[in-house]
Amino acid sequence: MLASCNEKSKGELGHKETNSKNTEKAEDSHGEEKGGHKGEEDVVEITLQQAETVGLELKTLEKRNLGNSIKVTGTLELFPQDKANVSPFVGGNVSSIKVIPGNNVTKGQVLAYIEHPDIITMQQEFQEKNDELVFLKQDFERKQTLYDKGVSSGKDFQMAQSKFRSTMSSVNGLKAKLRLLGINPAKVAEGKIYSAVAITTPISGYVDEVMISLGDYVGTQSKMFSISDNSKIYLNFKVYEKDIRLIKKGQEIYFSTTSRPDELLKASVRSVGKTFETDPKAIEVLADIKNKDKNLLPGMYVQGRIVQGEKSAFAVPEAAIIQNGEQSFIFILDEDEEKQLKKMKFKMIPVTVGVTELGFVEVSLPADVNQAAKVVTKGAYVLSSEMVKGELEHDD
Repeated sequence: MLASCNEKSKGELGHKETNSKNTEKAEDSHGEEKGGHKGEEDVVEITLQQAETVGLELKTLEKRNLGNSIKVTGTLELFPQDKANVSPFVGGNVSSIKVIPGNNVTKGQVLAYIEHPDIITMQQEFQEKNDELVFLKQDFERKQTLYDKGVSSGKDFQMAQSKFRSTMSSVNGLKAKLRLLGINPAKVAEGKIYSAVAITTPISGYVDEVMISLGDYVGTQSKMFSISDNSKIYLNFKVYEKDIRLIKKGQEIYFSTTSRPDELLKASVRSVGKTFETDPKAIEVLADIKNKDKNLLPGMYVQGRIVQGEKSAFAVPEAAIIQNGEQSFIFILDEDEEKQLKKMKFKMIPVTVGVTELGFVEVSLPADVNQAAKVVTKGAYVLSSEMVKGELEHDD
């Protein structure tokens, strides 16, 4: 019985040891699996097609100037000399239109042609007066010679002089009118008659409006075209009373437009207004744009900040930040995985956020993050959702 009990005890003990080892192996195996999953917790992988479908956008991590500033709003405007309303110098009917809205034109370029009998009559009058002037000049010179010799009376000489000077004034006046119409007086004097006159632009720029149609009669006060030179565009900000003393000529301004809020442009204060507006209580601050963009148009609403003191720091668009409780994250592209065909791999990186200015957020990065990394600026929440979805599937 003792022997039997000993053998039984040994068997149970051996069985317990075997179970214990198997349990340890299972736990080790489970631990390895768990550890492997843990290493992939902050990674999400999608196909190139998925990235295109959700409109994923990447941008290289970059530094921006952020800091103490005066927030302002305003509009993009043009000075009076950089926009023009084109009207004819003489009334007539539109016979040809050479431009459409949006065309780029240079100073002196023909916009349209107009015709009218009065234009022909003016040229005929110039030819007649010019021919008459030749005769009157010869008559004046002859009578002056006779008067100097005492042969002709002073009355005849004075009458010839008066007619010559009066006709010369008329000819010079008609010459000036023809030049305004773009007609060469010398050619008309030779016998050429122009049936139409060209309407030209006084400045270079873009055609904003065309207010005429073929056959329309346009008078001397009629507005035919509107031209603006957007390369001369400037900022007009309103600065409120409490901030006026802080504004100085030459200060840097960073601004963005409503249509492109994630793109910062730069300007500098050109002048500070001297007239105080009462509604609202503010003054005008004009600024020259340093990195002009062809997409900037007069009338656009802008938001900006006039820099008081600034620091250079890494910043990303607000849409790139993912909040999880009190912790903030961004997604960066795994450059090694980018080389693989049809797939993109992203890592979720914890960051510390700081100043927020004009749609950008200051971020402090972990030391091991490559400062040339590409950050997901659009679609970060989609990646976050994919990551949560993947974790749930793994738990199942």
